[in-house]
Amino acid sequence: MTETTEAAPAPAAELPAYPLPRGCPYHPAAGYDRYTEDGSVSRVRLYNGRQVWAVSGHAEARQVLLDAATYSSDRVHPHFPALAPRFESARKVRNFIGMDPPEHTVQRRMMLSSFTVKKVALLRPRIQKVVDDLLDRIEERGPVADLVPDFALPVPSIVICELLGVPYADHAFFEHQSRRVVTGSTSLEESAAAFGELSRYLDGLIRHKQAEPGDGLLDTLIAEQVDTGALTRRELVDIALLLLVAGHETTASAIALGVLTLLESPDQLAAVRADSTLLPTAVEELLRFMAIADGVARFATKDTELAGHRIRAGDGVVVVISTANRDELAFAGSDTFDVTRGARHHISFGHGVHQCIGQNLARAEMEIALSTLFRRLPGLRLAVPSQRLPVKEPGGVQGVWELPVTW
Repeated sequence: MTETTEAAPAPAAELPAYPLPRGCPYHPAAGYDRYTEDGSVSRVRLYNGRQVWAVSGHAEARQVLLDAATYSSDRVHPHFPALAPRFESARKVRNFIGMDPPEHTVQRRMMLSSFTVKKVALLRPRIQKVVDDLLDRIEERGPVADLVPDFALPVPSIVICELLGVPYADHAFFEHQSRRVVTGSTSLEESAAAFGELSRYLDGLIRHKQAEPGDGLLDTLIAEQVDTGALTRRELVDIALLLLVAGHETTASAIALGVLTLLESPDQLAAVRADSTLLPTAVEELLRFMAIADGVARFATKDTELAGHRIRAGDGVVVVISTANRDELAFAGSDTFDVTRGARHHISFGHGVHQCIGQNLARAEMEIALSTLFRRLPGLRLAVPSQRLPVKEPGGVQGVWELPVTW
C-alpha cells in the first residue's frame, strides 16, 4: 500500500519553472529533468508564481486525463491554472475543450460525425491533391524553399477551411491571428486582441452563412444546432474558433517538425522510404517523440491522492506531455526515435473524454504530407544547420518558425 505524503509547499523561488524553452525543437526542455528527480509528480511554479503539480509519469498522466470528475478542464473556473499569460484570454472562450461533462459531452457529440475514421478516409484524396499542388509550386520555384509557409502551414489550413466552410482567401488574416493566440510569448493584451479579431470574423461569417447557407461543417451546425436553439450563435463562434485555430496550427507544427526530425534521423528516414507500410507507425512515433502540445492544465475538484502525494481541492495540475511521452516505464529507450516502435499509447492527443477530436484528420494529413514530400523530393535536406532554426516559445504549440530546405 502506497503511503501518502503531504509536504509543506516550498517557497516558489525554489521550485522549477513551467513551462521552459526547448533547446532542440523535438526534445523536451532540458530543465524538465528536475520534475522527475523525486518521482512522477512534483511541484512547479508558473509564470505568475502559482504552485501547481507537474505530472511527468505516463501512467499518472493517463490517470489524470481519464478522471474528468476529479481533474477539471473548466477554464472559466478561478482554480484553473493559466500556463502562460495568453491563457487568461482563453477563459472568456467557452467551447468543449474547456468544459466538463455533461456540458462537454453535448457539444463534442455535435462534431464527432465529421471527424470519424470513415469521414477522414473520404477526405484523403482531397488532402493528397492539396499536397501535390503545393509541391508542384515548390518544385516550379526550385530550391530553396521554406517548408513552414510553403507547405506545412497551408496543408492543414486549406483542409480545415474546406471542412468548416471558411473561405481560404482569408487565410492570411486568420493564420496571423491564430499565431497571436497560440504563441507562448504573446502578452495578455495581444492574445485578447487576437481572440477578439477572430471572434468578430467568425461571427460575421456565421451571420453570412445564416443568410446564404453553404455545405461546410459550420453550415451544418447552424442548421442543426443554432436554428433549432440547441446552440446560440455566440456558442458556435467559440466552437468555430477552436476548430479553426487547432485545426491548422497544431498539425502545421507537427508536419514541419516531423520533416526536421526525419531529416535529423537519416537511418529512420531510410527505413520508412524502404518500407511504406511503416508510415503509420512512424507518424505515431513522431507524435510521441515531438509532443507538439507540451502540456495541458487541470485543477482538482476534491482532495485526492496521486503517486503518493496529497492533491488538495483547488490545486492546479499540469500534465507534462513531453516528459510523459518519454517515460521509460511506458516506452523503453524513450529518448530514441524509432519508427518501428509501437507508440499508439502516447498521449500527444490527450486521453479520456478530452482526447483530440481531430486526431484522425491530423494523422491523415501527416501521413500524406510526409510520404509525398520525401517521395517527390528524394534529395531533400536542410538549407541551414538545425541549430539555427528559430524554435517556438514555451507555453504554446511547439515547433519551428522556419524550415529552409533544398534538394
